[in-house]
This record gives sequence, C-alpha cells and structure tokens, in this order.
Amino acid sequence: MKKPTIKDVAKLAGVSFKTVSRVVNKEASVSDEVRSKVLECIEKLNYQPNHTARVMRKAPFSLAFVYDNPNSHYVIEMQNGIISECRKRGFELVIHPTDSRSEEVGKELVAMIGSNQIGGVILTPPLSENRELVTFLLNRDAKVVRILSGAEAPDTLAPVIHVDDVGAARKMTDYLLDLGHQKIAFLGYHSSHESSLGRLEGFRAALTDRGLPVDKNLIIDGEFTFDSGMAMTREALKHNPTAIFACNDEIAAGAVFQSRLSGFKVPENISIVGFENSPFSVQTWPHLTTVNQPNFDIAASAAAMVIKMMQEKDVHSAETKGFSLDLVIRDSATKPA
Repeated sequence: MKKPTIKDVAKLAGVSFKTVSRVVNKEASVSDEVRSKVLECIEKLNYQPNHTARVMRKAPFSLAFVYDNPNSHYVIEMQNGIISECRKRGFELVIHPTDSRSEEVGKELVAMIGSNQIGGVILTPPLSENRELVTFLLNRDAKVVRILSGAEAPDTLAPVIHVDDVGAARKMTDYLLDLGHQKIAFLGYHSSHESSLGRLEGFRAALTDRGLPVDKNLIIDGEFTFDSGMAMTREALKHNPTAIFACNDEIAAGAVFQSRLSGFKVPENISIVGFENSPFSVQTWPHLTTVNQPNFDIAASAAAMVIKMMQEKDVHSAETKGFSLDLVIRDSATKPA
C-alpha cells in the first residue's frame, strides 16, 4: 500500500495540511477539538512524519544538552528528563559533553548547533554560569535555557531554571542543629561551583541564626567525588565534629567509608548527611539522610521551555521556573553522643 502523506491526513480530517503540520509539531495555535480530530486521523492512517524532509527544509527539530560534569548520575538523570520531553513533542536530543574551561567552547557550540540542525540549547553549570558564553550564543540567535543554582533568576539575559540550594542547605543544617549538633563539618567547598557556594551560604546562615560561630577549620574544600569525600573527612576528623554535611551523596558515601576506617560508627559516633538523593544515598549503610534534588523534573522543565521558544521563534524570552528542595530523612543522622 502507498505510504500515507500529510495531505492524506488533512483530507481525512477536513483541514489544511498546514494545520496537520502544526499538530505534528505540537504548536499551540490549534484548538483542542481540531487537534483531537487530526490525531485520530493520524492514528487511523498510521501516518509517520517525515523527519528527513524537515531536515531538508532546514527546520530545526533537535535540541542540545551541553554539560561539563563528572557526576554520571546527574548527567543520566538530566539526559532522561530531557529525552522524556523530546519524545512527547517529537523532538530529537543531541548530547554534548565539553570542557567549560576551553577558550574555544563558544565556537565549538556554534559549530555543533549548525552541523546538527539544533534549534535550542540547555546549559548546565558551570557553562550556564558563564555570562560571556551565553551572550556569545544569544548573539548568534541561539535559543538558550540555563539551569542555575539560586532562589531566583540572577538576571534576564536568558531563560532560567533555578534550584534553591541555599534554602535546602539551610533546612538540612537546621535539621542537624535540631538534633543537637553544634560542631558540624561542611565538605565540598568549591569556589568556582555555584551549587557549592549556595549550599555553603545556607549552612552558614543556619548557624548564624542560632548564634553559633562558623568554624573555618570545618569548611573543607574538595571535589564532588567519593575519593575526595574520604580525603576531606580525614581532614575534618582532626577537628572532632559531631556531624558532617556533605555537598553531595558521593562525598557523603566517602565520608561514611572513611569514618568507619577511622574507627567511628555512623550515626552513633558521627552523623553524616548528603545532598541530591542519588543512588549513593541508598547504596551505603546506613542509608543517607539527604536533600532530594529532582534532576529528571528539572531537566524536563528546561526542555519544555526551550522547545516552546523554538516553536514560537522566541530568542529573547526571560521565562523562569524555580525548584525548592525537600529533605529525605533516613538513618545516617541522630542526636550526638
């Protein structure tokens, strides 16, 4: 049998082929009644959109997820969230790891956008924090959505999905303080990592609100990795904390392991909490009390935002959406001995 065309769908539905195209491309300018009728005819005819033809028409139907992050759990969750939204709306995803420190990263991304028919870009930290890079892309008519740490968008340069690390860290620190801990180590300070800085800000604010000093000896800098978690814990234990607040669950898992090697029971001798609610939080024993960071939902929201911009041909949108984060209470923290 002859393969059905968009004109066959239009004829059966009693609409123009442009209306069918709008339905296929998930455009908002179609009534629910017409959309339902067209989708019913698409299903009846088993019509499949010709993506090759879309490429030939130079109509971008792909978006790019650009990252520089060693955390595989974060990357996979973000990737899955974006893909879920792309599949709902008939778009494709290009995954592009890069070196955020490269002086050529802007040119690299522009070349990637041009060679892959990409209509929009989702930037994650630290790339999303680079205003010069974002401006460079915007000046070349790229549609950019940034995922950033913060209680609100820092500016109107480009659309933002912002995650309230400050508020979440404050909640976690308050939780430890309410248990009775006053000497708490903070692991994972990183001066160029906005998420780390936000979490440190929330940690400090909670201590200050209780009239407690912030001991610089208990703020340990390092990477967001298991091995760094072990090394930072060895340093922290020199100052006898009763609790450890790790900047992510991978650090916290390293802290649990190192604490045991050093002769400490968790949580009987030292409480340890994490951040993100990654697989590390339930792969260690005891399971970690942590902050739930819904990376899948954050990524899906970013994808929906950039797809909307692509469909509306809106380069200079300043749309924002925020995520507040909640605690997940498990077994790794208790009252100090």
